[in-house]
Amino acid sequence: MIKKILISQPKPASEKSPYFDIEKNYGVELVFRPFIKVEGLTAKEFRQQKIDILSYTAIIFTSRHAVDNFFMIAKDMRLTIPEIMKYFCVTESISLYIQKYTQYRKRKVFFGATGKFDDLMPHILRHKTEKYLLPQSSAHTDEIAKILTAKGLNHQECIMYRTVSNNFTEEEIKNFDCDMLIFSTPTGVNYLGESLPGIKEGKYKIGVFGPTTAKAVESAGMKLDLMAGTPEYPSMVAALRSYLDKENK
Repeated sequence: MIKKILISQPKPASEKSPYFDIEKNYGVELVFRPFIKVEGLTAKEFRQQKIDILSYTAIIFTSRHAVDNFFMIAKDMRLTIPEIMKYFCVTESISLYIQKYTQYRKRKVFFGATGKFDDLMPHILRHKTEKYLLPQSSAHTDEIAKILTAKGLNHQECIMYRTVSNNFTEEEIKNFDCDMLIFSTPTGVNYLGESLPGIKEGKYKIGVFGPTTAKAVESAGMKLDLMAGTPEYPSMVAALRSYLDKENK
């Protein structure tokens, strides 16, 4: 009988999230606790990259974290972002998020339809003369930069935020009382595999999203009980429902 499940991701912002239906329908408690967190660079750290933000005419945003930290650094450096600045976003939701910091001007904001960078490229190519700045995480790949370079676009990548561990405190480990753990990335698997007593001995049921995280569980010598991100269970909610139907009869 599963009573309490740890899910290694932030708590859903919407009260209508299907995760909360699982709590209600199966009588389980869900604890949302990510093992990594995003931390913005300070203005002092950013200055070391010797990048003049105001010399660029367009910004490419690939995440909300990029939006937050771009405008925070600009504020900390007391920069006024000009109204003529253009913004190119991989999704519409990111483009709408910009409104948190600046007035949304349709002729200055562009977004892709699917979330893939390839779908944003036609918009970028229609504005070939812009000088592009690409805010990224310290853990980024060079994939986007290579695409921009291949198309002969004037661009510069910069680091504006980093991913850092958000480990349990000794008190959290000591009082840990969940029956099941749901991992969305190998990071959490590797961390708890070393720090949570009993996890390798099968004390907890373990679920994952995706084959990469599943491989991390198996490599750590743990038993995998549930996997989402498959044709049968495309979402974690679907996988959990199926599992709890059997486990919590």
